[in-house]
Amino acid sequence: MKKLFISLFIIVCIFIYSLFFQSKNNSNEVLKFTSWGSQSETVILKELINNFKKETNIKVEFVHIPQNYFQKLHLLFASNLAPDVVFINNLFIKMYIKAGLLEDLSEYFKNDINSYYPEAINCFTENGKLYAIPRDISAPVIFVNKDILKKHGIYNIKKLNNIYELKELAQKVTTKDYYGINIEEEPIFLLSFLASNGGGILSDDCRNIIINTQNSKDALNLYSDFINEYHISPSKAQIGSMTTAQMFINKKLAMYISGRWMVPKFRQTINFDWDIIEFPSTEKNKIYIDSSGWAISKNSKHKEQAIKFIKYLSSKQSTEKMADCGLITPARIDTAEEFILTDKKNKPSNSQIFISMIKNTKPTPVNENYGRINDILKEKTQSVLNGEKRSEIPFSNDDIKKLESLLQ
Repeated sequence: MKKLFISLFIIVCIFIYSLFFQSKNNSNEVLKFTSWGSQSETVILKELINNFKKETNIKVEFVHIPQNYFQKLHLLFASNLAPDVVFINNLFIKMYIKAGLLEDLSEYFKNDINSYYPEAINCFTENGKLYAIPRDISAPVIFVNKDILKKHGIYNIKKLNNIYELKELAQKVTTKDYYGINIEEEPIFLLSFLASNGGGILSDDCRNIIINTQNSKDALNLYSDFINEYHISPSKAQIGSMTTAQMFINKKLAMYISGRWMVPKFRQTINFDWDIIEFPSTEKNKIYIDSSGWAISKNSKHKEQAIKFIKYLSSKQSTEKMADCGLITPARIDTAEEFILTDKKNKPSNSQIFISMIKNTKPTPVNENYGRINDILKEKTQSVLNGEKRSEIPFSNDDIKKLESLLQ
C-alpha cells in the first residue's frame, strides 16, 4: 500500500509539473487556460488564443486536458495551481461554487447577459450570481437514417410528444438487420427519458430526490424495456466493440440519440440520407439542457486579463468560428440564429431544431455531490444495459436514503 501511495504521489507531481512548470520564464505574466476538446476544437482555440495575443499583447498558456478533465482540474485546485480561466460544464460547476473557487462574473458581464439564451445563463447562475459565461447550449436530439425510415413508409416525422411515441416509432423500424434506436450508459441520456415523462433524479430546486416518483419509475422501466422487453435497442453485449455512433454510421441503427457535437463526424462519415428530429418534450415536461462556458479562478492573480480573454472568447466573432465547424449550438442568441440560417446548405436539414427546442428545456438540477449521485445511477442501471432478464431498474429504500444523504 505504501509503495502504491508513493507511486501515485510521483504521478501526481509529474502531472502538475508537466502542466504548469514547463515555462519558468515570465510565468507570472502568463494567463493560464484549461479546456478539454476534440482536435478540431483545439485547433480553433489555438487560433483564437494567437489572435487574442496579437490584439492585446497578453500571453495565454493553453493547457489541453483531453481525458479525465475534471479529476485533473480538481487536483489543480487542490494543489493551489488552478488556471486563471477554466472551461467548465454546468453539471460540475456547483462543487466549485460551493467551495468558493470561482469568481462572480455578474458585475463584469452585466451588460452582456441579454445576449445569451436565458436557459444557458441559468445553468451558471447561483443565488443571483453568474459564475461562467456560456459558450454553447445543448440538449439531446434524435438523428435519423431517412433511408431506413422510408423503407417503412415513414417520410415525414411529426414532433413526438412523449417517450411512448418514441418507443412505437422505434418498434416500427426495428428489423433483424438493424435496431430502432440506441440506449446509452451515461446518465445524461437517461435524464432525457425521465424529464420527458415528468420525472428526474433531483427536483428542480435540488431539495428532493424524485427518482422514486411514479413518473420516474415508469420512465426507468420503459428505458429498460427498450432493451429487455421490446428489443428495439441493443444491449452492451450486442454492441460489442463498436460504439452506438458507429452502429448508426454503419446502418445498424435507424435512430440515434445524441447531441450537436456529433454533427462534424457524421458529415464526414455518413453515406446515407440523414437528419434530426426533436427529442420528445413539452412545455410541461421540459427536458434537461447542458451548457459549457468560461469561468475565472477566485484566486487568479490576473483577473483583469482573464476578463478580457473571456470577453474575447465569448464575442460574436469568436463564437462564429466555433460554430462554423458544426460542433456547437452557440449560447449567444445572435450567433445561433445567424448560424442556423447560413448552415442550411449542410446536413442536418432540420438544424433549426437545435435552437427551436431550447424553449422546452431547463437546466439540469445539480448540487456539489452530483458526481456521486450519477455514480449511483450508473451502478443501478448496469443490469439493464447488460441485457439481463430483470426488466425493472431497482432503487431500494437504502438507495434512496443514500441519495437523500447527498442532498446535504
